[in-house]
Amino acid sequence: MSESRPTPPRGRVPRIPPVALFLVVAAVMWAACASLPAWRVALPGRTIVAVLVLLAAAAVGIAGVRAFDRARTTVDPLRPERASTLVTAGIYRRTRNPMYVALAIALVAGAVWLAHPLALLGVPAFVLWMNRFQIAAEEQALRALFGEQFDRYCREVPRWL
Repeated sequence: MSESRPTPPRGRVPRIPPVALFLVVAAVMWAACASLPAWRVALPGRTIVAVLVLLAAAAVGIAGVRAFDRARTTVDPLRPERASTLVTAGIYRRTRNPMYVALAIALVAGAVWLAHPLALLGVPAFVLWMNRFQIAAEEQALRALFGEQFDRYCREVPRWL
């Protein structure tokens, strides 16, 4: 006999894919830096550091996607109610949102490469938006699907790092 799960509430989930938001924030970071080129700072080795940080972001993001693939559940952030499994293994033992952590780390890489203080503002802007509009809706849907199991997971594993 299969176990019936409650239908999640039909909350308003933002229709901005996180990768699209990442691209918008990256473009705004670049535009802000281009508008004030005199504020650029000398950062020796910035390209090497930016590439290394970007590789770290890729590793985190790939680990998150692979864990979802192994669990055979959806990676669609706009439809969290379609999750078939609560993924808590692998990188999900360290962070509840490794794919979003990866995007934030990639923005850090971009800020390093731009070598501009305004570029750093993109990272907290991205994190704040994600917390307020994306992750909150996802967590509401996952709580409706997985109940106490999800609550326990939230108590044990941080949202970011």
